[in-house]
Amino acid sequence: MTLTLTLADQIALELRADIIGGRLLPGMPLIEAELVTAYNASRNTIREALHRLGQEGLTRYVRNKGVMVRRLEREEVYDLFVVRRTLELQAIAQSGPLTDDQSERMQNAIDATTLAREREDWRAVATHSLVFHQQVVGLMRSPLFDEFFARVIAQLRLVFCAAPDEQRFQSPWLERDREIYQLLLDNDKPAAGEAMSLYLDDSQCLSLALFTHP
Repeated sequence: MTLTLTLADQIALELRADIIGGRLLPGMPLIEAELVTAYNASRNTIREALHRLGQEGLTRYVRNKGVMVRRLEREEVYDLFVVRRTLELQAIAQSGPLTDDQSERMQNAIDATTLAREREDWRAVATHSLVFHQQVVGLMRSPLFDEFFARVIAQLRLVFCAAPDEQRFQSPWLERDREIYQLLLDNDKPAAGEAMSLYLDDSQCLSLALFTHP
């Protein structure tokens, strides 16, 4: 059965996509009047969409300022990696050989990351790398997990925005994504799981360091 999305659902999804794409950054205001015009929607519809983003941990209401894209706290970053480790490692452990469709989606994400790095578009590098990891979770073939992990990815994107040097922060990951992809292509699940575990350990360490206050 296909669920019909309301206009508020669609707007919330588009705004979430803007966060994942790095077009909406932590601290940016989401102004009702501007969104009403942009989406040709009522104020109530926009408020409902913003409320849903708030439930997903992507926005917050600030008194006298309105709704803003959230800045995450260190404890939330740690929790995001607990979720990542659980879902991505489980997806690898229970996956079978990659289908042509799964392989193509992963390869497309890696190709997009490669192109973004060649252009030195580090914001896009982060986005496309997260898309690759979304495809890893997709190996479980669970629409519920896919939707849940999309929310996780959006929050992770807000974490990565905290990096003062995007190039330095994003540079290490493309080769490691390629390694994981090749191991999945080879159907070497133990090695792919180990490579992913080390990847997540290192990514967590760097991400938490962004939130260490002097």
